[in-house]
Amino acid sequence: MHYRVFYLFERTGESLSSMRAIEMSAKAICEQLVPRLQTEDDYLGLIDGRDTTLQILYDPANRRYWVELPIDAAKASYGRYMALEELKTFLLALPERFGQDSLPGLEYRPW
Repeated sequence: MHYRVFYLFERTGESLSSMRAIEMSAKAICEQLVPRLQTEDDYLGLIDGRDTTLQILYDPANRRYWVELPIDAAKASYGRYMALEELKTFLLALPERFGQDSLPGLEYRPW
């Protein structure tokens, strides 16, 4: 499955805006982008065919990833933490379109 991706890798100063997102496969995302999430300011966004965004942020203090579906209108998101291997498995099995049913065990988090 392919998704459009955008990101910010603070340490290296590399960024790609959501307006200029590039297409990548789930496998390439796991291999090339997930390992580059290293600081709390880094993020990775995936956009599906309906323009729904899934964001991934790294929590270096706890060595885990916050995976969320942002809801801009509500100024909140639904998400949950995952360990690295769980995140990779999750990404490789992502459906064509994201939704709350794509992420079991979600919690609501206002911004």
